Amino acid sequence: MRAGDVLAPLEIPVTRTLVVAGAVASRDYQDVHHDAEAARAKGSPDVFMNILTTNGLVGRYVTDHFGPGSVLRRVAIRLGAPNYPGDTMTLTGSVAEVAAGPDGAVTALVRISGANGLGHHVTGTVTVEVPR
Repeated sequence: MRAGDVLAPLEIPVTRTLVVAGAVASRDYQDVHHDAEAARAKGSPDVFMNILTTNGLVGRYVTDHFGPGSVLRRVAIRLGAPNYPGDTMTLTGSVAEVAAGPDGAVTALVRISGANGLGHHVTGTVTVEVPR
């Protein structure tokens, strides 16, 4: 692995089930994540994905790329455009820095972006440790 390496894009269909299940799984019972009528009453066109689901998808994207032995050491993300059902979020990433870690492991800083039809849903960095 080297700085500049690019991760293959991952397309994630944003379904109503994904939005609601992610909110319930992360115990986020805010009505805007599961009740379309309540979301519309608060000014949103529909339910939208919560940050914890986005965080989990970003983590999955990185660990799928680096393998099951990889360990997320830090995830720092920022949300932008909401993820609404019926859209697709495409995650992309690139390795920004690589450093030797303990026990021969390698630590990488990965820049992440996730875009949907409205723009950038998520941007940020993930620090991942990969065993040799």
